[in-house]
Amino acid sequence: MDLWSYEGKRCLVVGCHSGIGEATARELIRLGGEVHGFDIKPSPVDLASFTLCDLRSRADIDAALAGIDGPIDALFYCAGLPQTFPGIEVVQVNFLSARYLVEQTLPKMRRGGAVAIIASTAGNGYVLRLPTVTELVQTPDYDTGLAWAEQHLPELGDPYAFAKEAAIVWGMRRAQTLIGQGIRLNLLSPGPTQSGMTKDFEAVSSPAIIDVYTAPINRRSSSAEQAYPLIFLNSDGASYVNGTNFIADGGFTAGMAMGMIDLDSLLQKAASA
Repeated sequence: MDLWSYEGKRCLVVGCHSGIGEATARELIRLGGEVHGFDIKPSPVDLASFTLCDLRSRADIDAALAGIDGPIDALFYCAGLPQTFPGIEVVQVNFLSARYLVEQTLPKMRRGGAVAIIASTAGNGYVLRLPTVTELVQTPDYDTGLAWAEQHLPELGDPYAFAKEAAIVWGMRRAQTLIGQGIRLNLLSPGPTQSGMTKDFEAVSSPAIIDVYTAPINRRSSSAEQAYPLIFLNSDGASYVNGTNFIADGGFTAGMAMGMIDLDSLLQKAASA
């Protein structure tokens, strides 16, 4: 048995138009997977099926999932919105719709299946405001979560960072119960990555500021470099990996934890430049 092969596996990639999702879909096909995709824009990848889906709409999510027969072996949630969109839409796509889509897909998944969700190192701050993040994560359904987010958005700061914090906390918590159904759930937190959202991130924060967070490797990741660990997380080779927030940032988070990166100094230098 080839632990790294997706031969005979039915995969769903949500957010396959560009960036990490597109790279994931391409590599899954190369590995033998039968790949189905959802996105708000057509995918350039030769998929087994593609469905237009606006992830801000539960009706769209429900309709798209209705068109996918089970069983599904691997779900990859790669969709996201940057801060150039309204804050509530950012929270919807990056957390609320991710949670909803995963839960609605579970009945189609067979035992031994796996879910991988793209989070972000922008969500690293969840440890500093865990009680607040947990309030949103523990809302019982989409409508309650949406109402909570609408009420609290003014005090949450960057909606992208907060939504990614929520995705990480929910994912790590849900993995504890989901494994009882024989389904693993993990997250991938990329550092700065060249993707379809790069121009949006650079419109919010300058390229120089973003590049500060590439230390110590001092370059941005390609989309493919993030697709590879994401695919690993849903592979048979990761059969004992569950509830993990896999950080793929070239060493930045480790450097911060070890006190080896002087972030304030780097930010000041980038700002002055």
